[in-house]
Amino acid sequence: MQVRNAMSTQVLSIGPDHTLRQAAALMAQRRVGAAVVVDPDSSGIGILTERDILNAIGAGLDPDVERTGSHLTSDLVFAPPTWTLHEAAAAMVRGGFRHLIVIDGHEPSGVISVRDIVRVWSQAVQPQDSVTTPMH
Repeated sequence: MQVRNAMSTQVLSIGPDHTLRQAAALMAQRRVGAAVVVDPDSSGIGILTERDILNAIGAGLDPDVERTGSHLTSDLVFAPPTWTLHEAAAAMVRGGFRHLIVIDGHEPSGVISVRDIVRVWSQAVQPQDSVTTPMH
């Protein structure tokens, strides 16, 4: 199965000047663990994750002052929609992150998370018929 079949196309996009608190509130409201950060003044696309927010707050930074553009995940990896789920999972393990922005052409078309991959893989696995033995 390909990334395009498992990704979420409901992408939360925010700007680099949102505060961390604003980003956290939007992420909580949408029930997502990451937001795509689009800077209209540059061609760059970034990602802000719940871990990025946690790290900033854990370091004592003020979430009402700190801007998302200063706390983006570094070493960002983009996934094409044609990658297999195995390729996406391998990239996440290598990079140590749980979300990938899916880029189709030059535009973000979705986000795939570990949760998306696990959901699809768990639906594909059919439980074996087994005999249940009583426990004594």
